[in-house]
Amino acid sequence: MKSNIGKLIKESKFKRDYIQKEMGVSRNTISNWSQGKTNPSADQLFKLAKLLEVKVDDLYEHED
Repeated sequence: MKSNIGKLIKESKFKRDYIQKEMGVSRNTISNWSQGKTNPSADQLFKLAKLLEVKVDDLYEHED
């Protein structure tokens, strides 16, 4: 799976610091999610999608 989180954060109306604070995670965690190094938990996926005003499906795309 390819992470779209970094792209969606860049396109959002919020800065990374705000997203980090709202999600209750570190700057490093947001960076790792954005690069696909780690993945948010199911709860965090739904919270992040709501914050970014996207569907959970938009956070990742399937790669063959």
